[in-house]
Amino acid sequence: MRPLLCCLGLAALLGPCLACPSACSCSIKKNGRLLAECAYKDLQDVPKGLSSNVTILTLSANRIGWLGQGSFAEVPEVQSLWLGYNQIGVVEPGAFALLVHLKNLDLSHNKIADFPWQDLRNLSGLQILKMNNNRLAGLPRDAFHSLKDLRSLWLNDNELTTLAEGTFDNLPSLSQLQIFNNPFNCSCKVFWLKKWTENTSVSITKGGSTLCVAPGRLKGRAVTDIPDHYCVAPSVQLTYLSNLDNTVMYDGLTLTLHCSVAGSPPPEIRWRIQTSSRRVEINGPNVARDGNVKQSRERFLVFKNGTMAIPNFSKEDEGIYTCLAVNDVGTRDVSVNVALAGSENPAEDLLRDDPQASHLGGRSCYKGDEMDPSGTGEKLVIVYHMPRESKSRAGGTVPQVPLGTLLLALGIALCC
Repeated sequence: MRPLLCCLGLAALLGPCLACPSACSCSIKKNGRLLAECAYKDLQDVPKGLSSNVTILTLSANRIGWLGQGSFAEVPEVQSLWLGYNQIGVVEPGAFALLVHLKNLDLSHNKIADFPWQDLRNLSGLQILKMNNNRLAGLPRDAFHSLKDLRSLWLNDNELTTLAEGTFDNLPSLSQLQIFNNPFNCSCKVFWLKKWTENTSVSITKGGSTLCVAPGRLKGRAVTDIPDHYCVAPSVQLTYLSNLDNTVMYDGLTLTLHCSVAGSPPPEIRWRIQTSSRRVEINGPNVARDGNVKQSRERFLVFKNGTMAIPNFSKEDEGIYTCLAVNDVGTRDVSVNVALAGSENPAEDLLRDDPQASHLGGRSCYKGDEMDPSGTGEKLVIVYHMPRESKSRAGGTVPQVPLGTLLLALGIALCC
């Protein structure tokens, strides 16, 4: 009787562990892992009634079309989840978020166009991720950043036209990558991928060709063969000067900054101004060809040729003026820190305050591949002489600034 009771007790303990839906076949592997084999069963949903300690769940080759937030709530211990060759088109946020023990995830050969990438943040132990043969058209730059143990990533045969620079950063364990058979638009936005493949130790499987479908001049050419001269990072040169000539200036100081850029494709010019009271960003010219200002309230005048004019420059306009050159390869910037100072004898005061300062009517600062480590830019001090009173041409009293007394001097030389 006692042996029989022991057997019944053992069966009672094992019974829940071996709970298995009728459509599945469940067994304990030699390594103690519990396998639930549910492939090729014509299933339309994830079956219910799985044991909570299932570690391997095979649902391949069914007709599952939807994965909800609670689809895998019964199997929180699962380590390998095989869902390839289904009809999955919808994956709700949270569907995989709680599967923190997951090491292998196969979602290949489905219809996934949108995926809840935030679910991967909790899957730090994931080693194999197969998402090939789906309809993915884009990936967030940080989609895989939490996957420190990821060894194999399959993204081939999707609809990817581009990849953000840094997509494969922070993957120290990655050893195999498949990205072939995607319709890449080989603009300079994917030029980084060529450089990355040249320097990485990751094996990039060539089961198919990683070819460009656009632009026309590169169609049919491998992404890794984009000519270097097609994509050149920006360089930027900032020239600061006064737009004074040999006449007397009546309407106050006008500071002119000119930004010259180079690169391929031609960079856009943007401006960033930081004063003590506000921050201004200007992402293109605001002065039309006819001379009208597009932003009527803006006093910083930006022209298409890269010139900025600041009329009636005053103490309120002191701050850091930054020119940015932006193209598909990257961004470069150069800054100048502008301060205003008045003096009855500007030359003497300037030399007394800074014996090494130069008297310049203009100066340029160039930034190419090397960035300014200071982050603040060069300090430009505008020293001017403002006489007490002077008669205007109309008979009124206005301040005058003779050109000979306006000096531009460098306080800190950080140009390269």
